[in-house]
Amino acid sequence: MGVGHHSHDHGDRIDAELRDSAAGIRAVKISLVVLGVTAAAQLVVVAVSSSVALFADTVHNFSDALTAVPLWVAFAMSRRAATRRYTYGFGRVEDLAGLFVVTAIAVSALVAAVEAVRRLINPVPLSHLSWVIAAGLIGFVGNEVVAVYRIRVGRRIGSAALRADGMHARADGLTSLAVVAGALGVGMGFPLADPIVGLVIAGAIGIVLVVAARDVFGRLLDRIDPEYLDTARSVLSSQPGVRAVRRLRMRWVGHRLEADTELDVDPTLSLADAHAVAHTAEHELAHAIPKLSSVVVHAYPAHDHLISS
Repeated sequence: MGVGHHSHDHGDRIDAELRDSAAGIRAVKISLVVLGVTAAAQLVVVAVSSSVALFADTVHNFSDALTAVPLWVAFAMSRRAATRRYTYGFGRVEDLAGLFVVTAIAVSALVAAVEAVRRLINPVPLSHLSWVIAAGLIGFVGNEVVAVYRIRVGRRIGSAALRADGMHARADGLTSLAVVAGALGVGMGFPLADPIVGLVIAGAIGIVLVVAARDVFGRLLDRIDPEYLDTARSVLSSQPGVRAVRRLRMRWVGHRLEADTELDVDPTLSLADAHAVAHTAEHELAHAIPKLSSVVVHAYPAHDHLISS
């Protein structure tokens, strides 16, 4: 039976959560504008050139821009305080938004593949090659800027959904370069280069889908990097009065970490002293892992064999 239990939330942790959510909202706002402008510019060229590869890339750009909307909603909702019905808060909304991102990637891959196959069966002459090349380069620059920004912010705040959306943008930037390759192939006398590149784009999106889905579903299943557990176990084991770490669990909820642990402490400690050990352990753990928003520490009297060993 536990002789002490401690759960503590610091005001600075709440401030950090709000700052991270604000950074996420800022990232999706900026990326929405950049990708929207990029896709609109490409759509004009699609209308005059009939490029299926550019069409596939434009569809992907629009879908990538639209995924910013549910992420925006998710970051906004994650800032809401817990209620009597949702006692753990709304951090999981961000993980659900990651599912929307994965779905958008899957849909864009399917649309690109279907259109490429249709154009292979019924070829359409490609015109305005210089425009297509220019649009492809615009797509690459716009997407790469957004990808670097999303991934950097996602890593900094710990958001798997935002990182997945950044990977989505990066793949789209690379496929924009493939559009340029398709146009060059047509210009060199190989008209099927355009729909073939469209199929390559669909395949590239599929690879991104697998990687992004693994990251997003891992979060939903409470997957955690072993490095976090190793750090936490090392910090807890080194605390005065702690004999052993009986159990340690951690999980991501949105872009914040939660942890709970059971510690074996010196059985001669009073209830107040055991509580102080739990408090110190919680404080040191939160200091070692800044993304922790909630830590629950249970202190139990160590068995005799733990002391003698």
